[in-house]
Amino acid sequence: MRFLVDTHAFLWYAAGDRRLSEGATRTLEEEPEEWCLSAASVWEMSIKASMKRLVLPAPTREYIAEKIAQGLHVLQVEWSHAAAVELLPFHHRDPFDRLIIAQASTERLTVVTGDPAFSQYDVRLLW
Repeated sequence: MRFLVDTHAFLWYAAGDRRLSEGATRTLEEEPEEWCLSAASVWEMSIKASMKRLVLPAPTREYIAEKIAQGLHVLQVEWSHAAAVELLPFHHRDPFDRLIIAQASTERLTVVTGDPAFSQYDVRLLW
């Protein structure tokens, strides 16, 4: 796994949304074994779906289980990822994004995101 896909990028990719950049789309399509989704993104989707701020084609559990059956890799949250959040400056206040940044930094993964706040951290980005 070389790429960690941010929540919005994953949702846009899964939906075929044109807001996902051509470079990100090409990478995700051509290198399916090289990218993963954070368990933090699954948590974020679950919370947003329960608050009716996100509508998925199925409940989050079923939706992600189907994607896993299709080959999606999910990066689990390890204690080292959670602890690394403490060392991050507060350029970004979103706890899910901060955990994704910490995971990418710890695991040396490139983050696929269109979120400009990520550029303030010492992680590689693809968009």
